[in-house]
Amino acid sequence: MNATNGTMQHAADAALRHEASIEPDAPHTGPVKKETQIIAIYGKGGIGKSFTLANLSYMMAQQGKRVLLIGCDPKSDTTSLLFGGRACPTIIETSSKKKLAGDEVKIGDVCFKRDGVFAMELGGPEVGRGCGGRGIIHGFELLEKLGFHEWGFDYVLLDFLGDVVCGGFGLPIARDMCQKVIVVGSNDLQSLYVANNVCSAVEYFRKLGGNVGVAGMVINKDDHTGEAQAFAAAAGIPVLAAIPADEDIRRKSANYEIIGRPDTQWASLFEELAQNVADAPPVRPVPLTQDELLGLFASETVGRDVVLQPATAEDMCGGTITHKPSLEVVYDTV
Repeated sequence: MNATNGTMQHAADAALRHEASIEPDAPHTGPVKKETQIIAIYGKGGIGKSFTLANLSYMMAQQGKRVLLIGCDPKSDTTSLLFGGRACPTIIETSSKKKLAGDEVKIGDVCFKRDGVFAMELGGPEVGRGCGGRGIIHGFELLEKLGFHEWGFDYVLLDFLGDVVCGGFGLPIARDMCQKVIVVGSNDLQSLYVANNVCSAVEYFRKLGGNVGVAGMVINKDDHTGEAQAFAAAAGIPVLAAIPADEDIRRKSANYEIIGRPDTQWASLFEELAQNVADAPPVRPVPLTQDELLGLFASETVGRDVVLQPATAEDMCGGTITHKPSLEVVYDTV
């Protein structure tokens, strides 16, 4: 029995290694038929991308825009706020089930709408059962088969996890699949580190001939300490909106309530954000060095006064090391 289990595990491991070694097919990068703004939103996990996008897309739809929201995070939580906490069937999961049944995936299987917003989730594999980046690529390949480049939307908003660096998550930047990028951050080092990484990726591919630029930054949970504003200024990108660290926003978001509705308390905030997102041109950012990034914060906050002390071999072994003579054979040269 143990030998059988070992053989099955070995086969599973080999299958995963084979999957990881396969180079993805290049997605279509030709022009869309309609003047559609395709915008990729990046940020650290948990920083509030989904909250921002759900409310932004809702406000855009109420302003008469045709909006498609696509979740590109394996957590598949982009549309949960939009749909009141309900899970949206993912493209990858639906595709697998349909393939086993010998059926084709149709739009109605994976795309759903609420109050004028169209939304879908790409999804991803379970932990340890596949590559999330390849899942993203597979999802876009399926979208192309469903006619992605024929659809007539004013805006397509892509929600990408920014603190995962494998190729699939950088697809919109690396292959010019969007016109511009928006970063979501807050007044903390980790979220700004991710935002800076995204700016670095944009700059890297611009040097290789890419055309994607950064439209700006959305500051979420703004406590007015100013680090995120300082980062945006240093990176040469505008602040599109600053969403306050407000208890009413936190509570309503936790209850899956859309706050970006016309004629409500927070309407003007998201109306301004929608206009700024529409108008902001893609600019070439100036990524910061690690020391410049740390310099945005007080030294006692980020430990900038810490001195790096080199370790010794004795430290590693927990005691004194007895140096043994080398057994290397040295030949005399004539």
